[in-house]
Amino acid sequence: MTQDKILQKEQQFHDQWAAVIDVDGICVADYFEACTAPENRFILSQLGALDGKYLLDLGCGAGENSVYFATKGARCVAADYSPGMVDVALKLAAANQVEVEGRVVNAMAIDFPDNTFDIVYASNLLHHIPDPRLAIQEMHRILKPGGKACFWDPLKHNPVINVYRRIATKVRTEDETPLDINLVNFVQSRFAETYYDTFWLASLWIFLRFYLIEKVNPNEERYWKKIILEHERLKPSYERLETLDRALKALPFTKRFAWNLAVVATK
Repeated sequence: MTQDKILQKEQQFHDQWAAVIDVDGICVADYFEACTAPENRFILSQLGALDGKYLLDLGCGAGENSVYFATKGARCVAADYSPGMVDVALKLAAANQVEVEGRVVNAMAIDFPDNTFDIVYASNLLHHIPDPRLAIQEMHRILKPGGKACFWDPLKHNPVINVYRRIATKVRTEDETPLDINLVNFVQSRFAETYYDTFWLASLWIFLRFYLIEKVNPNEERYWKKIILEHERLKPSYERLETLDRALKALPFTKRFAWNLAVVATK
């Protein structure tokens, strides 16, 4: 299948999803500060102060990220290949009384000049893109010297999460491809400094609990949204499991078996 065809299918899927999103039900801070948002907590720890920074939220989705960064003083561009998602992001910004610019953008050919942004942020984007390396090169190109690219995405190595992917076919696109952890080597070859970590090993028990004990249909509820929406309920279990995850990640070759990879790289 051609790249254009894949992108068209991704756009249609996300436009349809955008049409049913209720921005009034989105608690923006939870996506960065909840216990069950370890990827964004890691990224925030690497970014430092955001006030006055020019930030591109690449693959903005419903705009939670753009709005959060805007509340911290960043000048944000909410960019997505889905026009419907860009519209939702702008509605969410208005609901939260912050200003965000919206743009429809192809992450493999970003329509901004070289050396434009202080930060390029992308959450759950690269595994939807036919050529994630090209997107990373574009992120590098549009960053100012010293600027930071940060992204997080699912990895392909964990058998438990791969079973979940095979079951949850209606809440994801059929062409998406979780990342190989060796993509970090490519990032390191392009950027001056790279920090990364992986998240959700033993803590994937929460997904198993949703399915096996709570009988949550993975095609009716997106588990990766549910962990944010119900973070207060999940907190006692998650924090114990996260402590175990930290110990597991100290063992050789275990990081690759986590669900998600988070990267912060400096140009």
